[in-house]
Amino acid sequence: MNFQRGKRHEELEMNLVPLIDVLLVIIIFLVVSATFSRTSELQINLPTAEASSPQDKPLIITVEVDATGRYVVNGNAVDNGTINDISNALTKAVGNGKEPTIVINADAKATHQSVVNVMEASRLANYTHITFATQVGAGT
Repeated sequence: MNFQRGKRHEELEMNLVPLIDVLLVIIIFLVVSATFSRTSELQINLPTAEASSPQDKPLIITVEVDATGRYVVNGNAVDNGTINDISNALTKAVGNGKEPTIVINADAKATHQSVVNVMEASRLANYTHITFATQVGAGT
């Protein structure tokens, strides 16, 4: 039954503006979250030299920190765990050497403060080359 005789039905049209807005948001999301891999990298062949290796080996001082907070510098135990005592032990271990590398071997259960104490003692003794020893684990 058509109760509205003479009235024309308007043609239905699809509004594309919301569809375009949604597609633009999806494209922006994909561009921002996508990771791009580098497909072209420089292939560099470094030149070789016939120079002899240096005769001076770097001075390496090992500082071991156990889980209870005790310190051992090059095999010699530090009496107290104070920063000044560690610094004095480092200076004594270096002797007349120049620019030593301090290697910190800290137990996995050692406190963060114990490691920071060794770093602070190295700073007080003016030794700036510090590195940490690690071991390859099972990824746990």
